[in-house]
Amino acid sequence: MKTLPPEAPLPPVPPIDAHTHLFPPELIYRREQLLRSDPWFGHAFGSPKAKMIGEDSLLASMEAAGYAMSVVLGWPWRDQGICREHNAYLADVARRYPSLLAWLGIINPCLPDASSEIRFCADHGAVGFGELNADGQGFDWAVPNEIAGAFDSFARAGLPVLIHTSEPVGHSYAGKGSATPDRLLKSLAAFPDVQFIMAHWGGGLPFYELMPEVRELTRNVVYDSAASTYLFDFKIFPVLEQTVGPERLLFATDYPVLAQGRFLQRVLSSGLSDAAMPLVLAGNSRRVFNLKERTGS
Repeated sequence: MKTLPPEAPLPPVPPIDAHTHLFPPELIYRREQLLRSDPWFGHAFGSPKAKMIGEDSLLASMEAAGYAMSVVLGWPWRDQGICREHNAYLADVARRYPSLLAWLGIINPCLPDASSEIRFCADHGAVGFGELNADGQGFDWAVPNEIAGAFDSFARAGLPVLIHTSEPVGHSYAGKGSATPDRLLKSLAAFPDVQFIMAHWGGGLPFYELMPEVRELTRNVVYDSAASTYLFDFKIFPVLEQTVGPERLLFATDYPVLAQGRFLQRVLSSGLSDAAMPLVLAGNSRRVFNLKERTGS
């Protein structure tokens, strides 16, 4: 007798994906040019398998996987003009789909015109900023004076800042970079009034929070789970629930790097407690990004 596969677990609340990437059609069309002109983009997107998608692909994925919302990011361009072009697209997409998409403004924090672009993003509905990337944008988290002007503006805007992080050990991969916990702590000490969202589990930083001096510096930090499949065993979810608390964990896929449906099922089977699951899947993102219960599209 043929046995049926077990039913996939159902989420207790419709998830919010705190970390996805969209590109406007114009930048997708200019992919080959951008591969040559932006070294970090060329490093990460040199393989033809690396996907650049627009909103239609993301919205179809969300509907198929049962997601409530996604927070959409651009790319950490070094050129502030391209950041501006990308921000205009993300603002427009979020305006057209307010119940489904919220957006983060991309800024190069070491450029002199960063503050004006921060104001543009805040004025046009961004719920935060990011994904900032030191390797891609030409600064060093261990030298915070290089980016102090931008971070003063982030603090005045009162919106969270999502940053790319990487592990000091383990395997290499395209886009890993050098934003390791020891470097990140220098900027955390310099910018205590900024809410940081550390992508990719903070490069392992939450494990160091067992040290009191690190825990003091990370009191204004939350961690997202983007790209977990490439980085850690999914037992990291219940482990960090115990280590830093469930209220500091954001459900995030890094779509289209990882498929939203499969990622959700792995989180639901990770061992995260029933009490923590609604917070991690949606409640924490609503709080951190100040997402209202949106209606209409």
